[in-house]
Amino acid sequence: MRRRRLLGLAAATSLILAACGSDTSDVERSSDATTEAAEPAPSTTTTAPPATTTTAAPEPTADTTPAAAAPDGTPAPAATPAELTERLARAEAAIRDLATPTDVLDRAAFEQQLLYRQLARTPDWEAEVTAALPEPYRAAAAANVAARREFRSMHRTLSDALPAWRIVEPPPAEELLAYYQEAEATFGVPWEILAAVNLVETGMGRIRGVSVAGAQGPMQFMPATWAAFGDGGDVNNYHDAIMGAARYLAHNGGGRGEIDNALWNYNHSDRYVRGVKHYASVMAQDPNTYRGYHQWEIVYLSTMGDVWLPVGFESYERVPVAEHLGRNPGHHLGTETS
Repeated sequence: MRRRRLLGLAAATSLILAACGSDTSDVERSSDATTEAAEPAPSTTTTAPPATTTTAAPEPTADTTPAAAAPDGTPAPAATPAELTERLARAEAAIRDLATPTDVLDRAAFEQQLLYRQLARTPDWEAEVTAALPEPYRAAAAANVAARREFRSMHRTLSDALPAWRIVEPPPAEELLAYYQEAEATFGVPWEILAAVNLVETGMGRIRGVSVAGAQGPMQFMPATWAAFGDGGDVNNYHDAIMGAARYLAHNGGGRGEIDNALWNYNHSDRYVRGVKHYASVMAQDPNTYRGYHQWEIVYLSTMGDVWLPVGFESYERVPVAEHLGRNPGHHLGTETS
């Protein structure tokens, strides 16, 4: 059984779903909330973070500081393929560099996230940008763009209202990593797959809410599926939910290497399967890329375009996008919806 350590860390659609419920929201991905979720239960695990080693990412440029953000703190779209390439390379380097300060890592991850979204909807730039990136980042760029397109294609309709969500800080990266690796050691499901599912479903647990299909918790379980695979745990507890997801994926072949079948049973969509595997492949190639994914923000794709829902966003009923943006214009990230 493989047990990879993370280098340098102390550490939708109207589908009928077996484990998770997805609608037309866009956190890359996940489920639209209609009611408030319970407050996350305190962690019950005492698993120590994995042992650490240190490795430096290749430096495409001496300056790994992301480009200056707009006054509201959100990175602006790139004006040209060359600008997007330069900014993306700096963001990738900052994310993979273990010496990057936390505040710089936060900005780099948001920059990376939004630039990949822009590149995914600008296919005419893709070949030029990918070819111009430093070689260590090319495969990751291709996988991130491919994942974005898979999840975007799952959204057949867009909403003019924001979901009833609370956006909270997720547990620290090293804590979640320890849970993923404990689950891998127990059930044989690669930790990168579990991290990718957690990212796709709730942005590493940032979203607190119940989907319109009834899915709950950071790994978005339907109640009946949780009853069968939750092992008596709390669906809103990060450790319990990650172990439950690994248990369910292993039941469907994930522990025997049948990842496609396991993920398809988690969410009945081939696009979902491919998208999750794309993100997992990036982390498998360089585990330090998990640092960036952990810091990705919640971005909701609406009829008015991308809307940033920062930590602290809280609504117990659906709110018209136009109304929210009227109060928070800095949360509007662009009108492109293709």
